[in-house]
Amino acid sequence: MEYNYLPHTDIEVSKICLGTMTWGRQNTEEEGHDQMDYALSQGVNFFDTAELYPIPAQAERYALTETIIGNWFKKTGKRSEIVLATKIAGKAPFTKFIRETGFSRDSIVEAVNGSLQRLQTDYIDLYQLHWPERSTNYFGQRGYQPDPRDHWEDNIHQVLETLRDLIKEGKIRQVGLSNETPWGTMRFLEEGKVHPSLPRMITIQNPYSLLNRLFEVGLSEISMRSKIGLLAYSPLGFGTLSGKYLEGKPPENARITLFPNYNRYSGDNAVAATRAYKEIADKHNLSLTQMALAFVTSRPFVTSNIIGATSMEQLKENLGSIDTVLTPEILEEIETVHNRIPNPAP
Repeated sequence: MEYNYLPHTDIEVSKICLGTMTWGRQNTEEEGHDQMDYALSQGVNFFDTAELYPIPAQAERYALTETIIGNWFKKTGKRSEIVLATKIAGKAPFTKFIRETGFSRDSIVEAVNGSLQRLQTDYIDLYQLHWPERSTNYFGQRGYQPDPRDHWEDNIHQVLETLRDLIKEGKIRQVGLSNETPWGTMRFLEEGKVHPSLPRMITIQNPYSLLNRLFEVGLSEISMRSKIGLLAYSPLGFGTLSGKYLEGKPPENARITLFPNYNRYSGDNAVAATRAYKEIADKHNLSLTQMALAFVTSRPFVTSNIIGATSMEQLKENLGSIDTVLTPEILEEIETVHNRIPNPAP
Protein backbone atom coordinates (compact mmCIF):
# COMPACT_ATOMS: atom_id res chain seq x y z
CA MET A 1 0.00 0.00 0.00
CA GLU A 2 1.03 3.60 -0.56
CA TYR A 3 0.12 6.57 1.61
CA ASN A 4 -0.52 10.32 1.54
CA TYR A 5 -1.00 12.84 4.30
CA LEU A 6 -4.36 14.53 4.65
CA PRO A 7 -3.46 18.09 3.60
CA HIS A 8 -2.25 20.43 6.35
CA THR A 9 -2.10 17.55 8.87
CA ASP A 10 0.20 14.80 10.08
CA ILE A 11 -2.57 12.22 9.49
CA GLU A 12 -1.33 9.55 7.08
CA VAL A 13 -3.94 7.73 5.01
CA SER A 14 -3.75 4.93 2.48
CA LYS A 15 -4.06 5.99 -1.15
CA ILE A 16 -6.98 3.57 -1.35
CA CYS A 17 -9.84 4.22 1.06
CA LEU A 18 -12.44 1.59 1.91
CA GLY A 19 -15.92 2.78 0.99
CA THR A 20 -18.82 1.30 2.94
CA MET A 21 -22.12 2.46 1.48
CA THR A 22 -23.39 -1.04 0.57
CA TRP A 23 -23.08 -2.47 4.09
CA GLY A 24 -26.50 -3.07 5.55
CA ARG A 25 -28.22 -3.23 2.15
CA GLN A 26 -26.22 -5.20 -0.41
CA ASN A 27 -23.82 -6.57 2.19
CA THR A 28 -24.47 -8.15 5.57
CA GLU A 29 -22.74 -7.05 8.75
CA GLU A 30 -20.54 -10.14 8.61
CA GLU A 31 -19.46 -9.31 5.06
CA GLY A 32 -18.69 -5.74 6.09
CA HIS A 33 -16.54 -7.02 8.95
CA ASP A 34 -14.72 -9.38 6.59
CA GLN A 35 -14.01 -6.50 4.21
CA MET A 36 -12.59 -4.37 7.01
CA ASP A 37 -10.42 -7.24 8.22
CA TYR A 38 -9.03 -7.87 4.75
CA ALA A 39 -8.54 -4.21 3.84
CA LEU A 40 -6.63 -3.55 7.04
CA SER A 41 -4.45 -6.61 6.41
CA GLN A 42 -3.53 -5.09 3.03
CA GLY A 43 -2.48 -1.77 4.54
CA VAL A 44 -5.73 0.19 4.13
CA ASN A 45 -6.11 2.43 7.17
CA PHE A 46 -8.76 4.83 5.85
CA PHE A 47 -12.50 4.05 6.04
CA ASP A 48 -15.23 6.36 4.72
CA THR A 49 -18.89 6.22 5.72
CA ALA A 50 -21.89 8.50 6.30
CA GLU A 51 -25.01 8.71 8.41
CA LEU A 52 -26.96 8.35 5.14
CA TYR A 53 -25.56 4.87 4.40
CA PRO A 54 -26.50 2.30 3.25
CA ILE A 55 -27.60 3.58 -0.14
CA PRO A 56 -30.34 3.83 -1.37
CA ALA A 57 -31.38 5.51 1.85
CA GLN A 58 -34.34 4.13 3.80
CA ALA A 59 -35.72 5.18 7.17
CA GLU A 60 -35.69 1.59 8.45
CA ARG A 61 -31.99 1.25 7.57
CA TYR A 62 -30.91 4.70 8.74
CA ALA A 63 -27.19 4.81 9.62
CA LEU A 64 -26.95 1.02 9.68
CA THR A 65 -23.52 1.19 8.01
CA GLU A 66 -22.13 3.25 10.88
CA THR A 67 -23.53 0.71 13.32
CA ILE A 68 -21.79 -2.12 11.45
CA ILE A 69 -18.47 -0.28 11.63
CA GLY A 70 -18.98 0.51 15.31
CA ASN A 71 -19.60 -3.15 16.07
CA TRP A 72 -16.35 -4.03 14.26
CA PHE A 73 -14.44 -1.50 16.35
CA LYS A 74 -15.90 -3.00 19.52
CA LYS A 75 -15.16 -6.56 18.40
CA THR A 76 -11.61 -5.97 17.19
CA GLY A 77 -10.40 -3.09 19.35
CA LYS A 78 -8.74 -1.60 16.25
CA ARG A 79 -10.23 1.88 16.29
CA SER A 80 -6.79 3.45 16.81
CA GLU A 81 -5.49 1.81 13.61
CA ILE A 82 -8.12 3.48 11.41
CA VAL A 83 -8.52 7.00 10.07
CA LEU A 84 -12.30 7.32 10.11
CA ALA A 85 -14.35 9.66 7.94
CA THR A 86 -18.11 10.18 8.05
CA LYS A 87 -20.63 12.79 6.90
CA ILE A 88 -23.74 14.71 7.86
CA ALA A 89 -26.58 14.28 5.36
CA GLY A 90 -27.60 17.39 3.48
CA LYS A 91 -31.13 18.72 3.17
CA ALA A 92 -33.11 16.92 0.45
CA PRO A 93 -36.50 15.26 -0.09
CA PHE A 94 -34.97 11.81 0.41
CA THR A 95 -33.43 12.79 3.78
CA LYS A 96 -36.57 14.10 5.46
CA PHE A 97 -36.67 10.99 7.63
CA ILE A 98 -33.30 12.04 9.09
CA ARG A 99 -33.98 15.75 9.66
CA GLU A 100 -35.30 18.76 7.77
CA THR A 101 -33.20 21.44 9.42
CA GLY A 102 -30.13 21.30 7.17
CA PHE A 103 -26.78 22.38 8.60
CA SER A 104 -28.07 24.36 11.54
CA ARG A 105 -25.95 24.28 14.68
CA ASP A 106 -28.33 21.89 16.41
CA SER A 107 -28.41 19.63 13.34
CA ILE A 108 -24.64 19.32 13.12
CA VAL A 109 -24.27 18.67 16.85
CA GLU A 110 -27.05 16.06 16.72
CA ALA A 111 -25.51 14.37 13.68
CA VAL A 112 -22.01 14.21 15.18
CA ASN A 113 -23.26 12.84 18.50
CA GLY A 114 -25.37 10.22 16.70
CA SER A 115 -22.43 9.10 14.57
CA LEU A 116 -20.14 8.87 17.60
CA GLN A 117 -22.64 6.68 19.39
CA ARG A 118 -23.21 4.34 16.43
CA LEU A 119 -19.52 4.15 15.57
CA GLN A 120 -18.70 3.42 19.22
CA THR A 121 -15.86 5.92 19.23
CA ASP A 122 -14.96 9.13 21.05
CA TYR A 123 -13.81 10.99 17.95
CA ILE A 124 -14.18 11.22 14.17
CA ASP A 125 -10.98 11.90 12.23
CA LEU A 126 -12.62 13.62 9.26
CA TYR A 127 -16.14 15.05 9.35
CA GLN A 128 -17.67 16.06 6.01
CA LEU A 129 -20.72 17.94 4.72
CA HIS A 130 -22.24 15.30 2.43
CA TRP A 131 -23.49 17.80 -0.18
CA PRO A 132 -24.20 21.53 -0.29
CA GLU A 133 -27.25 22.74 1.55
CA ARG A 134 -27.73 25.51 -1.00
CA SER A 135 -29.30 25.08 -4.43
CA THR A 136 -26.52 24.18 -6.88
CA ASN A 137 -25.50 21.53 -9.39
CA TYR A 138 -24.31 18.30 -7.79
CA PHE A 139 -25.11 14.58 -8.16
CA GLY A 140 -24.74 14.81 -11.94
CA GLN A 141 -26.84 17.91 -12.56
CA ARG A 142 -25.71 19.75 -15.68
CA GLY A 143 -25.73 23.50 -15.47
CA TYR A 144 -26.66 25.83 -12.64
CA GLN A 145 -30.13 27.22 -12.02
CA PRO A 146 -29.95 30.02 -9.43
CA ASP A 147 -32.68 30.29 -6.81
CA PRO A 148 -33.23 33.94 -5.76
CA ARG A 149 -34.65 32.73 -2.43
CA ASP A 150 -31.42 30.92 -1.58
CA HIS A 151 -29.26 32.85 0.90
CA TRP A 152 -27.26 29.90 2.17
CA GLU A 153 -23.97 31.76 1.80
CA ASP A 154 -24.88 33.55 5.01
CA ASN A 155 -24.68 30.20 6.87
CA ILE A 156 -21.06 29.33 6.00
CA HIS A 157 -19.63 31.19 8.98
CA GLN A 158 -22.11 29.56 11.37
CA VAL A 159 -21.36 26.07 10.00
CA LEU A 160 -17.62 26.58 10.50
CA GLU A 161 -18.19 27.98 14.00
CA THR A 162 -20.14 24.86 14.94
CA LEU A 163 -17.45 22.57 13.51
CA ARG A 164 -14.78 24.59 15.36
CA ASP A 165 -16.56 24.06 18.66
CA LEU A 166 -16.84 20.31 18.01
CA ILE A 167 -13.11 20.20 17.29
CA LYS A 168 -12.44 21.99 20.57
CA GLU A 169 -14.56 19.37 22.34
CA GLY A 170 -12.42 16.63 20.78
CA LYS A 171 -15.35 15.05 18.93
CA ILE A 172 -13.89 15.64 15.46
CA ARG A 173 -10.31 16.26 14.33
CA GLN A 174 -10.59 17.66 10.79
CA VAL A 175 -13.33 18.79 8.42
CA GLY A 176 -14.02 18.41 4.72
CA LEU A 177 -16.52 18.99 1.92
CA SER A 178 -18.31 16.62 -0.43
CA ASN A 179 -20.11 17.04 -3.76
CA GLU A 180 -18.98 20.65 -3.71
CA THR A 181 -18.47 23.16 -6.53
CA PRO A 182 -15.49 25.47 -7.14
CA TRP A 183 -17.47 28.43 -5.78
CA GLY A 184 -18.48 26.61 -2.62
CA THR A 185 -14.99 25.27 -2.04
CA MET A 186 -13.41 28.71 -2.34
CA ARG A 187 -16.05 30.34 -0.12
CA PHE A 188 -15.32 27.89 2.69
CA LEU A 189 -11.57 28.38 2.26
CA GLU A 190 -11.98 32.16 2.13
CA GLU A 191 -14.08 32.21 5.30
CA GLY A 192 -11.46 30.20 7.14
CA LYS A 193 -8.70 32.48 5.86
CA VAL A 194 -10.47 35.70 6.87
CA HIS A 195 -11.35 34.24 10.28
CA PRO A 196 -8.30 32.23 11.41
CA SER A 197 -10.13 30.85 14.44
CA LEU A 198 -12.38 28.85 12.12
CA PRO A 199 -11.34 25.39 10.87
CA ARG A 200 -9.97 24.86 7.37
CA MET A 201 -11.60 22.44 4.97
CA ILE A 202 -8.81 19.99 4.08
CA THR A 203 -10.54 17.56 1.69
CA ILE A 204 -13.30 17.43 -0.87
CA GLN A 205 -15.07 14.16 -1.68
CA ASN A 206 -16.36 14.38 -5.25
CA PRO A 207 -16.98 11.91 -8.07
CA TYR A 208 -13.98 11.27 -10.29
CA SER A 209 -13.41 8.52 -12.84
CA LEU A 210 -12.60 7.88 -16.48
CA LEU A 211 -16.27 8.67 -17.18
CA ASN A 212 -16.38 11.86 -15.12
CA ARG A 213 -13.29 14.05 -15.02
CA LEU A 214 -15.12 17.32 -14.37
CA PHE A 215 -13.03 17.78 -11.21
CA GLU A 216 -10.19 18.68 -13.55
CA VAL A 217 -12.09 21.80 -14.65
CA GLY A 218 -11.67 24.38 -11.90
CA LEU A 219 -11.50 22.17 -8.84
CA SER A 220 -8.19 20.50 -9.65
CA GLU A 221 -6.43 23.87 -9.70
CA ILE A 222 -8.05 24.80 -6.39
CA SER A 223 -7.03 21.42 -5.01
CA MET A 224 -3.38 21.78 -5.94
CA ARG A 225 -2.91 25.49 -5.28
CA SER A 226 -4.92 25.61 -2.03
CA LYS A 227 -3.95 22.12 -0.85
CA ILE A 228 -7.42 20.64 -0.47
CA GLY A 229 -7.19 16.96 -1.35
CA LEU A 230 -9.67 15.05 -3.48
CA LEU A 231 -11.20 11.93 -1.98
CA ALA A 232 -12.43 10.44 -5.24
CA TYR A 233 -15.69 8.51 -5.07
CA SER A 234 -17.34 6.32 -7.72
CA PRO A 235 -13.97 5.67 -9.39
CA LEU A 236 -15.62 2.76 -11.21
CA GLY A 237 -18.86 4.61 -12.03
CA PHE A 238 -21.20 2.36 -10.00
CA GLY A 239 -19.24 -0.63 -11.31
CA THR A 240 -19.71 0.19 -14.98
CA LEU A 241 -15.94 0.56 -15.44
CA SER A 242 -15.50 -3.08 -14.50
CA GLY A 243 -17.03 -3.80 -17.90
CA LYS A 244 -19.59 -6.17 -16.39
CA TYR A 245 -22.56 -4.33 -17.92
CA LEU A 246 -21.21 -4.51 -21.49
CA GLU A 247 -22.32 -8.08 -22.13
CA GLY A 248 -25.98 -7.20 -22.61
CA LYS A 249 -27.35 -9.18 -19.67
CA PRO A 250 -27.04 -7.29 -16.37
CA PRO A 251 -25.34 -9.45 -13.71
CA GLU A 252 -27.52 -10.57 -10.81
CA ASN A 253 -27.32 -8.59 -7.57
CA ALA A 254 -25.16 -5.91 -9.18
CA ARG A 255 -25.88 -2.35 -8.12
CA ILE A 256 -27.50 -1.07 -11.32
CA THR A 257 -29.39 -4.34 -11.73
CA LEU A 258 -30.94 -3.92 -8.29
CA PHE A 259 -31.40 -0.15 -8.53
CA PRO A 260 -31.89 0.75 -12.22
CA ASN A 261 -32.59 4.39 -11.35
CA TYR A 262 -28.87 4.67 -10.57
CA ASN A 263 -28.20 5.30 -14.25
CA ARG A 264 -25.71 8.15 -13.98
CA TYR A 265 -22.98 6.13 -15.71
CA SER A 266 -25.18 4.13 -18.09
CA GLY A 267 -26.01 6.54 -20.92
CA ASP A 268 -25.09 5.76 -24.50
CA ASN A 269 -21.97 7.93 -24.49
CA ALA A 270 -20.81 6.43 -21.19
CA VAL A 271 -21.24 2.92 -22.58
CA ALA A 272 -19.31 3.87 -25.72
CA ALA A 273 -16.50 5.32 -23.64
CA THR A 274 -16.42 2.26 -21.39
CA ARG A 275 -16.06 0.00 -24.43
CA ALA A 276 -13.18 2.13 -25.70
CA TYR A 277 -11.43 2.03 -22.33
CA LYS A 278 -11.89 -1.73 -22.19
CA GLU A 279 -10.17 -2.04 -25.57
CA ILE A 280 -7.17 -0.20 -24.13
CA ALA A 281 -7.07 -2.44 -21.05
CA ASP A 282 -7.38 -5.59 -23.16
CA LYS A 283 -4.65 -4.41 -25.51
CA HIS A 284 -2.24 -3.99 -22.60
CA ASN A 285 -3.31 -7.16 -20.75
CA LEU A 286 -4.84 -5.21 -17.89
CA SER A 287 -8.13 -5.62 -16.10
CA LEU A 288 -10.37 -2.65 -16.96
CA THR A 289 -11.16 -2.34 -13.24
CA GLN A 290 -7.53 -2.00 -12.26
CA MET A 291 -6.70 0.36 -15.12
CA ALA A 292 -9.61 2.63 -14.20
CA LEU A 293 -8.69 2.66 -10.52
CA ALA A 294 -4.97 3.12 -11.16
CA PHE A 295 -5.75 6.15 -13.32
CA VAL A 296 -7.67 7.81 -10.49
CA THR A 297 -5.11 6.96 -7.80
CA SER A 298 -2.26 8.35 -9.90
CA ARG A 299 -3.69 11.85 -10.32
CA PRO A 300 -1.66 14.47 -8.41
CA PHE A 301 -4.71 16.07 -6.79
CA VAL A 302 -6.08 12.78 -5.42
CA THR A 303 -5.36 12.19 -1.74
CA SER A 304 -7.23 8.88 -1.60
CA ASN A 305 -9.33 6.78 -3.97
CA ILE A 306 -12.54 5.48 -2.36
CA ILE A 307 -13.27 1.97 -3.59
CA GLY A 308 -16.32 -0.14 -2.76
CA ALA A 309 -17.09 -3.81 -3.25
CA THR A 310 -19.95 -6.20 -2.66
CA SER A 311 -17.80 -9.33 -2.77
CA MET A 312 -14.39 -10.28 -1.47
CA GLU A 313 -13.29 -11.06 -5.02
CA GLN A 314 -14.10 -7.50 -6.08
CA LEU A 315 -12.35 -6.08 -3.04
CA LYS A 316 -9.16 -8.01 -3.77
CA GLU A 317 -9.13 -6.86 -7.39
CA ASN A 318 -9.78 -3.25 -6.39
CA LEU A 319 -7.03 -3.21 -3.79
CA GLY A 320 -4.67 -4.89 -6.24
CA SER A 321 -4.91 -1.79 -8.45
CA ILE A 322 -2.33 -0.10 -6.22
CA ASP A 323 0.30 -2.20 -8.03
CA THR A 324 -0.94 -1.33 -11.54
CA VAL A 325 1.42 1.02 -13.37
CA LEU A 326 0.07 2.96 -16.33
CA THR A 327 2.71 3.58 -18.97
CA PRO A 328 2.89 6.83 -20.97
CA GLU A 329 1.47 4.89 -23.93
CA ILE A 330 -1.59 3.78 -21.93
CA LEU A 331 -2.14 7.29 -20.59
CA GLU A 332 -1.93 8.73 -24.10
CA GLU A 333 -4.53 6.25 -25.33
CA ILE A 334 -6.79 7.12 -22.40
CA GLU A 335 -6.52 10.81 -23.34
CA THR A 336 -7.44 10.00 -26.93
CA VAL A 337 -10.71 8.43 -25.77
CA HIS A 338 -11.34 11.26 -23.33
CA ASN A 339 -10.88 13.87 -26.05
CA ARG A 340 -13.31 11.99 -28.28
CA ILE A 341 -15.96 11.33 -25.58
CA PRO A 342 -15.28 13.82 -22.78
CA ASN A 343 -17.07 13.42 -19.45
CA PRO A 344 -20.04 11.36 -20.64
CA ALA A 345 -21.32 10.87 -17.09
CA PRO A 346 -21.05 14.05 -14.98
